[in-house]
Amino acid sequence: MSDIDDEFRVKLGRIGNRRGRKTVGYVKRVRKIAAKVGGERPRRSSAFTGSRIGRGHAQGTVSASHRSAGARRVVIKARIVRIKPGDNGAVRAHLRYVQRDGVTREGDPGELYDASSNHADGKAFAERGEQDRHQFRFIVAPEDSNELADLKPFVRDLMQQMEADLGTRLDWVAADHFNTGHPHSHIVVRGKDDQGKDLVIARDYIAYGIRARASELITRELGPESELEALRKLENEVGAERLTRLDRAILRDADGETLRLAAKAERDPRRYAMRMGRLRTLEQMGLAEEAAPGVWRVMPEMEPALRRMGERGDIIKTMHRDLTAAGIHRAAGDHVIFDWKSGAARVIGRLVAEGVSDELHDRRYVIVDGIDGRTHYADLGVRQATDEPLIRKTIVEIRARDVSPREVDRTIAEVAGRNRGVYSTKLHREFDPKASGEFIQSHVRRLEAMRRQSLVERSSNGDWSVGADHLERAGQFEAAQRSRNPARITVLSWQSLDELPGASGATWLDKQLVARSPEVIASTGLGPEFEGALRLRRQWLLEQGLAREQGGRIAYARSLLQTLERRELAEVGARMTRETGLDYAETKPGDRIIGTYRRTLTLNSGRFALIERARDFSLVPWRPVLERAKGQAVTGVVGGEGISWSIGQKRGLGL
Repeated sequence: MSDIDDEFRVKLGRIGNRRGRKTVGYVKRVRKIAAKVGGERPRRSSAFTGSRIGRGHAQGTVSASHRSAGARRVVIKARIVRIKPGDNGAVRAHLRYVQRDGVTREGDPGELYDASSNHADGKAFAERGEQDRHQFRFIVAPEDSNELADLKPFVRDLMQQMEADLGTRLDWVAADHFNTGHPHSHIVVRGKDDQGKDLVIARDYIAYGIRARASELITRELGPESELEALRKLENEVGAERLTRLDRAILRDADGETLRLAAKAERDPRRYAMRMGRLRTLEQMGLAEEAAPGVWRVMPEMEPALRRMGERGDIIKTMHRDLTAAGIHRAAGDHVIFDWKSGAARVIGRLVAEGVSDELHDRRYVIVDGIDGRTHYADLGVRQATDEPLIRKTIVEIRARDVSPREVDRTIAEVAGRNRGVYSTKLHREFDPKASGEFIQSHVRRLEAMRRQSLVERSSNGDWSVGADHLERAGQFEAAQRSRNPARITVLSWQSLDELPGASGATWLDKQLVARSPEVIASTGLGPEFEGALRLRRQWLLEQGLAREQGGRIAYARSLLQTLERRELAEVGARMTRETGLDYAETKPGDRIIGTYRRTLTLNSGRFALIERARDFSLVPWRPVLERAKGQAVTGVVGGEGISWSIGQKRGLGL
């Protein structure tokens, strides 16, 4: 060994001693320094995304880059839904939705099925998943589903293949829908494997694997797609007012905003002709222009514009279908999409239809025949478990969701402002001794909802840290909620318009007759019907002695609405007395009400709660908060603007 070799000695240090390891990560430090000098951010050293974690990752990885020639297309929409343990209300609501009326070929309600039965028990399925952490929901829509006589065998084969790919049995139910132009299936899968452990499916498999398996099955069933079939489908997209496969190919081949057809020539002259035809269509739309022969400039807003056009086209088709089904004929120019972005947006009219605009996320819409002479489509957003079913032909109001802070936010800010930015139930009670327990709890629930959005903080002792910018944060919270539920719907009359002219009670028509600023009525659409109903109602009030003609005008009795309401309550009270054998006790401001809340009555004057006692009962204005106290003892005091309720001995309902 040479002298040079003798000079080199390896000296081992203690385990965990980092001294002497300065060369480790040298290249990484050089890159960081170079990035600082060059003004660039260092690149991530890892491209790990977690897309392969879970069952089925191998099949998902292979399917991501493989599509065989002649394979038929299948659209798969997937969603992972988190579930609160012990609360399967949202699961039950979704199962009720997929079984709603009118989704079969015959227009009947849908029916759940599973791997072994055509009549699956949705209630039992929901109970089995009551403690699940999450749930998988899929919409499977083969492009050529119209050629299948029944979707059930296809879905069962797909779920059997998924079980083989995931290495576990799956607990699932499904329902087939034929109420759109493309028959499809809704599949709900529990988030547990056959060992009772949480089922984790790789994102690659959800994104690519399921679609590839479905494509293989439908191709095996119907045979490979011929070249002629593929060309016919592309030909239908040339003039479409939506984002198509031709558009995606154009955007993919374009260099920035420029597409050179000479450099991206199609092998098939027919496909080249279709691409040219699509470019001419985009040129007419103002989304592309021919800068030179064979050179096209694609507008940067092309993709979002085509998506909006597609959504609007779908909405117009939906409106036409629902209006035709309801026997209502309106000019296409009077179809309006409700602009929820405008805070002042407001529509009043007759409810024509209610439906689902996004089946995967349960977003619902309504169509309202407005008194302004136009027909409105309004997106109400994600369906809530507490939403009541709407009734067609009732009179409703649609109003854009306000993003300004609520009164509850102002109260929280005021209490916290007096206590160095701290809010608690104790401090609130000191601030307002008359506030009921339920009223204070509504503020706590508001803070808890904002905490889930990381807008406020809660300390270990239950107090809340509220910043000086709380009202601004509350506005941010409302803005985020508006994306989920952009509009609110309020029922103004539970009776249809043709039932109101001769109805007892204080109807919506009466409120318009005595209003200082009545609604503006158009001379087209629903306007003439509304005007006719108002004339009939005036005549009815004259006959009842509740109005009189005076100087060519109609003078209405004082306290008309209160008089009509008392009359209706007396009539209903007499009927309920015959049914129950209990006496009806009329309530007046200042009365104290003690009894058991039994049920809700929908009258012309609104909704009323039946409060029952040993010998009599009362009818008082209903509030949604009472539903939590059905069958329980309640205590309330009738006030000028409402009733302050107390339930049981500790909790209170403040209205």
